[in-house]
Parts: sequence; structure tokens; C-alpha cells
Amino acid sequence: MSEQVDRRIPVSVITGFLGAGKSTLLNRLLRHPDMGETAVIVNEFGEIGLDHALIASSKEDTVLLSSGCLCCTVRGDLVNTFRDLTAKRDAGEVKPFKRVVIETTGLADPAPVLHTLMSDPVVAERCRLESVVTLVDAVNGSGTLDHHTEAVKQAAVADRLVLTKVDLAEQKAVQHLRHRLQHLNPGAQVFTAIGGDIAPNQLFNAGLYDPKTKTFDVQNWLRAESYGDDHHHHHDHEHHDHGHHDHEHFHTVEGKLDVNRHDASIQSFCLTFDEPFEWNTLATWLDLLAAYRGDNLLRVKGLVNVAGVDRPVVIHGVQHLFHPPATIPAWPDDSRQSRIVFITRDVGREVIEQTLKALQQAEPPAPQA
Repeated sequence: MSEQVDRRIPVSVITGFLGAGKSTLLNRLLRHPDMGETAVIVNEFGEIGLDHALIASSKEDTVLLSSGCLCCTVRGDLVNTFRDLTAKRDAGEVKPFKRVVIETTGLADPAPVLHTLMSDPVVAERCRLESVVTLVDAVNGSGTLDHHTEAVKQAAVADRLVLTKVDLAEQKAVQHLRHRLQHLNPGAQVFTAIGGDIAPNQLFNAGLYDPKTKTFDVQNWLRAESYGDDHHHHHDHEHHDHGHHDHEHFHTVEGKLDVNRHDASIQSFCLTFDEPFEWNTLATWLDLLAAYRGDNLLRVKGLVNVAGVDRPVVIHGVQHLFHPPATIPAWPDDSRQSRIVFITRDVGREVIEQTLKALQQAEPPAPQA
């Protein structure tokens, strides 16, 4: 991975269903001194109710806060806003910033924002998706997950989950919701925030590259160990079944799995492979999944051992779109296993594995440098 890629601006997306407490959390974050070199993009200033005590000065659609943080509204669309903001930074018209936080008020599905960050050539050249932070209301969260598929998707694609209003909810309900979220998205760390009080570094240091240490924290980003028994080990890419996705932790009705719950359509699992991939096999497999199952690939993260490449290859996709694959300087440990995390909707592990197996059983393509 080149130094130019390393220097791209890290972007975090804060999402959460209506009433989850995004406004409260943002106002607390914007007071924090660690947010001083941050630009925050919101839909409307009025929607998050910026505290006037925070505002040092304002100009058109840009507000400079007393903490030094820069805040602006979406101008036309996210692409135009991001291009305009970075152009002003480069021209010295606004205070320099080293991080961007996008708040998705009024946008239930975070996928369009993630697509923008990955697909627009100008934006993708200047920034990199660092983390998705999803807020879940501890009082109404279970009901929201029951009735709104968007809320389930928000929780499923998150790198960080933040339980809000835990001081207003019954402890048993909070534990119940926490367990449900951890089963829905085992790879996401779960935090709590009372009155929006949470340190920025708990939310925004979930990316592959840590600019403070100048290192790649693959294990923190991938969190493959969180999937526990959901790991499948493949030897010579042959399938050895160690059990299917476990539904026993889903909520039940009269002792039976409630198939109407939106959770039941989501699967999160990590596949591991002992043998290196031929690049053509890996690329064709991901292309097929994106083309035919893209709507159902909520998120894909992976560290892959590719034959003929002496460094690990990182893959990252959201639905139909994949970041261009990149290499990082070294493996995080002595293992050279490929590890790929899938978060899917209405697509089981078996479908993913069978697609790869069908490719491997066909005549192998010629290796490509």
C-alpha cells in the first residue's frame, strides 16, 4: 500500500435509527478537544440542534466550533460537499482537518454513503472509509429492530455499536439487546453512552490504518476472532463443515425460532483458508458474488494470502462495490491463513462456499501476475 493511500483522510459514518440519540452524541463529541482537527458533515444544522455555545464563527454553510472542529451541511449531495470542503482546505479557506465524520440524519440506510466514499473517483482518491458507528436506543431498540429492516442493516454493517439511553432502560432489557446485537454483528465492539458521553477514540479508531502509530492494525479492523465457532477452516480449498449458522440465540416465540424477525435474514461469519489463492480465482469469485448477490452482501472484509504475492492482500466491499485490493507491509501474526468476514442478508454461508467450490472445480485459469 503506497504512502499516498496512507495519507488519505479517514472518514467515519455515524448512523442510527430515528430517536437513537445522534444529535445528543454529536453535540457532546463536538465539545471534545480531540475533535479539533475534524470536519463534520451533517444534513442540516437544525436537525442536530447545534448548541450555540459551541459556535465560534459561521459563514454560509460552514460553522467553526469553539473546540476548533469544522462543521458543514450537505451541499447538493455528499460528493459535491466533500469536494468543496477539501478544495477549501487545500486553498486555505477553511481550517485544516485530518478526519471527516458524516452524520446520516434522515438517511436510514448507510449504504449510499459508503458507496459514495468507495465509488466516486475524486472522493475515493482523497479519503478512506475508517469506521461505521451505529447508535441503538436501549429503550426502544428491540422494537425498532423488530419492525424496521433498516435498523437491522445499520447494526449489521457497523464497526462500532453504541447503546444510548441505557440509564432510562431496564437492566434486563439492556442485556437482552446487547446480546442480540452481539449475535447479529459479532465483529463490532459494543459501547454505552449516557447523555452522549463517549470518547472520540472509542468510535473513530476502527480503521485498518492507524495514522497515530503509522501501522496497520488488521486484527482490530477485521476482528475475525469474534466469530468464534463460526470459523470454517478450508484445507486445499476443500470444504469441511464445522456446523451451520447457529440460530439458537435468536429470540423465540413459544420456544420456536421467530422467522419473522429481521435478524433471521442476517448472517455474519468468517471463512478461513489454509492454502494461498490464485489471484484470478479470488477476483472471479468476488466479481460473481458482487454481480449476482451484491444487494445481499452488506459488507465483506478480508486479509488474503495470494499466490506469488509476498505480502497480505486486503479486500473490502459493500454490496456491489469493492475497494481496489491493496497490500500491507506484513502479516499481523505468524499465520498465513486467509481470513474473510462476510455480513450477508438472505444469503447463507453455503451459497458463498458453493460459489467458490464451483470455480475451483472448473478448469483453473492461468495464473496472473
